[in-house]
Amino acid sequence: MHGYEIHQYICSLGGLGLVWHVKQSHLYAMSDKLEAEGQIAGQQQVQDTRPPRRMFHLTPTGRKSFRDWLRRPVAHGRDVRLEFMAKLFFVQLEGAESVTRLIKSQQLECTQWHTNLLSQAQATGGRGSYEWLVYRFRIGQVQAMMNWLDLCAKARSELVAKSRSDDA
Repeated sequence: MHGYEIHQYICSLGGLGLVWHVKQSHLYAMSDKLEAEGQIAGQQQVQDTRPPRRMFHLTPTGRKSFRDWLRRPVAHGRDVRLEFMAKLFFVQLEGAESVTRLIKSQQLECTQWHTNLLSQAQATGGRGSYEWLVYRFRIGQVQAMMNWLDLCAKARSELVAKSRSDDA
């Protein structure tokens, strides 16, 4: 794709545009950076009556980096809203098994966060202290993420079951 196509794809309201807003200028700057790192490669494409445009594709290094990123759960709760949503968007292109694997790995990560936060809350000055309230807030956020991931897993299994019945 060329830069404008990538921007349109990322910003479409049926996809990443629901969670991401990327300015076109930022996308071009990021493209330059990714190309300098060898993650993508660009080639000029001549057009008859229009100026040439730069067509980009993932390099083998970029493809490996992208797949590695796609398979790792996000490391912090604050990254679920943007980064995990992006991973979920792209992993759907690989199929149901990949989606299930991503959701399960994120559920495990959230379970660990939840366990750690409960321990930290118990070690505070006690119920009602500022520190305890902060930990309870974080626990509530992680619990909400865990509930949402359960919903994702259920929705995914229902979609897979429906697609199998449609194939029969």
